[in-house]
Amino acid sequence: MTRDEFINRNLPLVHSLANRFRGRGIDYEDLFSAGSVGLVKACDNFDESRGLCFSTYAVPVILGEIKRLFRDGGSVKMSRSLKELSVRAARARDELCKSGGEPTISELAEYLGVTPEEAAEAVAAGTPTLSLTCAEDGGEFDLPSESGENAIIDKLALRQCLDGLPDEDRDLLVLRYYRGKTQSETAQILGMTQVGVSRRERRLLEGLREQLI
Repeated sequence: MTRDEFINRNLPLVHSLANRFRGRGIDYEDLFSAGSVGLVKACDNFDESRGLCFSTYAVPVILGEIKRLFRDGGSVKMSRSLKELSVRAARARDELCKSGGEPTISELAEYLGVTPEEAAEAVAAGTPTLSLTCAEDGGEFDLPSESGENAIIDKLALRQCLDGLPDEDRDLLVLRYYRGKTQSETAQILGMTQVGVSRRERRLLEGLREQLI
């Protein structure tokens, strides 16, 4: 499978995540474009040797780009410099493909003399936006359903967030929400007071909510 085929195959993941932000004041096309930048970055920086499923790695990266869209004012604006870099990136990819196969974002960035982030945005800017209803063969594009798919995505994003917590904080949440322990039982296992567990749990949940919403 080529790099472009891999990216196209994972576009439904971008649609699923972008759909979660509908009705918040930003056009869906902009949400999808931002998410596509995240998908390209995830694709080119994914390290299979870490043992992670691609979607587990990609979800937080895609969400990060969509959230940055909100922070930056709510629209994907392609500047003249980005358009020019996109054209240069397309030509550079063609040249590099002739000599050694599909280049990574890092290789492309080095060739162009820009940062990997700038190269990823240039590549994403040059990627045609797919129709939300039509596939390449003219049939219906199989978008993930709201039920099930979003639940899986939420679990993937939550797992990524949990992995980034200190061991004691992660143990607290695992005991409370994966093993069904009460606050008192959790406090006894962790050597804390019930009040201490309650306060830390509230703080942790607020932090996770900020990352995921």
